[in-house]
Amino acid sequence: MTATLPETATLPETGARPVTGAPRIALVGGTGAVGRTFLELIAQRGFETSSIRLIASARSAGQVLPVPGGAEAVVEDLATCDFSGVDLAFFSAGTPISAEHAPRAAAAGALVVDNTNAFRMDPDSPLVVPQVNGHLLAERPKSGIVANPNCSTIPLARLLKPIQERYGLRRVTVSTYQAASGGGQSGIDELRADTAARLADPAAPAPGNSRFGPGLAFNVVPAIDRFLEHGGTLEEQKMRQESRRILGLDGLDLTATCVRVPVVNGHSEAVVIDTEHAADAAEIAALLAEQEEVRVWAEGFPTPRTVTDQPDLVHVGRVRTDPENANRLLLWLVADNLRIGAALNALQIAEKAVSHGIVGGAL
Repeated sequence: MTATLPETATLPETGARPVTGAPRIALVGGTGAVGRTFLELIAQRGFETSSIRLIASARSAGQVLPVPGGAEAVVEDLATCDFSGVDLAFFSAGTPISAEHAPRAAAAGALVVDNTNAFRMDPDSPLVVPQVNGHLLAERPKSGIVANPNCSTIPLARLLKPIQERYGLRRVTVSTYQAASGGGQSGIDELRADTAARLADPAAPAPGNSRFGPGLAFNVVPAIDRFLEHGGTLEEQKMRQESRRILGLDGLDLTATCVRVPVVNGHSEAVVIDTEHAADAAEIAALLAEQEEVRVWAEGFPTPRTVTDQPDLVHVGRVRTDPENANRLLLWLVADNLRIGAALNALQIAEKAVSHGIVGGAL
């Protein structure tokens, strides 16, 4: 199965600007949930910038919002903005918008880090999780675009990589439990409003034009993104295709069932991994604990509510092997999908790109 790019996603060849000072960045979707998280992370991680531009739809244009460094930025209209002078552009405003405008930013000379599905299967745009395949950022991509993976794929790939290297992978089966924030700020707002309505009246109808089908309050919805001809969903297909590409395993047997749950933020996954070589649970737990920004819970287990004080870590619990199959590993993971699953991975891509000298700014 191969994903195809939207017809609007034409990719001009681009060249890097001379690498000099801190990059001038543009954040497309800067008024949304991921955009706001991104601005928080820039400040928290001390990512140096020469300037920050916020770009969004005409509806948000003209707003004046604070940006890291104590400055303010006037939100620009994406339809009319000029990307000239931008060194690094982050896109987090939806696949159709990225398909149309990300190539425009790349053609203007910016390195684009795109947080949508528009370019994840494009051979000229590397799909990167820095802890797994950050070496792909040693040179500027032909398209000028780096794709940020799906919010559930990122933490999974970070755990699968060391297991692949040590024990080999035969099959991966994943069930996800994804939060409302995966639907953006509007998803969070809908969950809160629907919950309040149903607390007041359990028979209240589902929200009109719901992002979550029958409504998410006091409910679970086994459908994320659109259904495909074979009965799976696009979200489930993304996890298979993206994991294969990130790990460099074109034939990886991976099956996913993606479920939306009434949680504001924080995706969880139950993962079953069949390996080539047997290993006991203690060995696997020790291996995962050695990985960068991973916490293995030796006691108890992580949940979206218990990991909020360490939102930049992948949390792993219930690590065990099948008592009837020594080559079958089971684990539970939780990750902040707005940070690890989106903004943090994108910023770490940018940090790696700057360290490799493929993006810079004007002095």
